[in-house]
Amino acid sequence: MQLDPKVLMTIKNLPLLAKTVVDGFMTGLNKSNIKGPGLEFSQYRSYQPGDDLRWLDWRMYARSDRYYIRESETETSISVRFLIDASSSMNHDDNGIKKIEYARFLAASLAYLANLHGDAVGLYVFQNDHLFSLASKPDPQHLQRLFYQLSVIKPGGKFTQPIHYKELFAGQGKKELLILITDMYQQESEIYKLLDSLTAVKHEVLVFQLMGQNELELDFKGYAALEDLESGDTVQIDPDTIKSAYLEKLGNYLADIRLELLSKHIFHKMISTAEPLDEALRAFLTQRNKRY
Repeated sequence: MQLDPKVLMTIKNLPLLAKTVVDGFMTGLNKSNIKGPGLEFSQYRSYQPGDDLRWLDWRMYARSDRYYIRESETETSISVRFLIDASSSMNHDDNGIKKIEYARFLAASLAYLANLHGDAVGLYVFQNDHLFSLASKPDPQHLQRLFYQLSVIKPGGKFTQPIHYKELFAGQGKKELLILITDMYQQESEIYKLLDSLTAVKHEVLVFQLMGQNELELDFKGYAALEDLESGDTVQIDPDTIKSAYLEKLGNYLADIRLELLSKHIFHKMISTAEPLDEALRAFLTQRNKRY
C-alpha cells in the first residue's frame, strides 16, 4: 500500500506515521526478493525458549495458533545514523509539501524500519554553524527520542560549514551506515566536504536528494519571480520561454551530482516530494543488505 505524501501530511503523530508507512511497505514486500530480518525469510521454525521475540511471526500464529520464528539469511544489526539538512532551502514547498516535511517522514520511516532489524539509530541535524547530535542506540525508547527531535526541526540559514567531521564520525572505529537527506543545495561545496570526510572514515553513505516536482518541471503555477530561500535573492522568470533550457541545465546538474557521488562510492537517489516513500525504503534495504 503506497501512501501519497499529501495523505501523510494529515497524520500528525510521527511514530504512527512511520509505523503506517512501514506496515504498508512490508505488506507489499511479501513477494520481494530482498533478503533480511523482517522481509523475505528462508524458512520458519518452531519457537524455542530464549529465541528473540522480535522474529515471532504473528501472521503465522493467527493462521495456525502456533508460534513460529522467522529465520533469514542475514540477521546482523548495525548502526544507522540519519543526517538531516535543515538549511532554509529545505523549506521549499511543492503543492503543500515542504522538503523538510518529506525528510522528516522519510527519516522516521527508515529509523522505524532499521529499529525492526535491531539496528541502533542516531540523528544529526545540519544548520548554520550548529550540528545537533543524538547518539546511536538500538532501544525503542531512544527511537521515540529520535522521532521527537525530527518533529521539532525548523529549517533556517545555510548548511553547516565544515567542522571536525572526521573526529565526530569516526566513532569507535566501526563501520556505520550514514543516510544524508538533503536537497544538495550548497554554495561552497560544503555538502561535498562533509561526504568526503564520511567516506574517509570508511562509512557506507547513502544520499537521498529531495526535489519538488515543481522544480523538476519548472511549474510554479503562474509565478513570475522565484526567491532563493537561503540568500533571499529573487529572479524574474518566464517559464514558457526558458523551460527547455532550464530542463537541459537541470538534467546536467543532476548528472553531475550522480557522477560526483559515484566517484566517492556513495549511493545516490533523487526523489520527488510528490512520490510515495516506498522507493526510498526499498533502496535503503537493498543497500543495507548488500553491504552487511
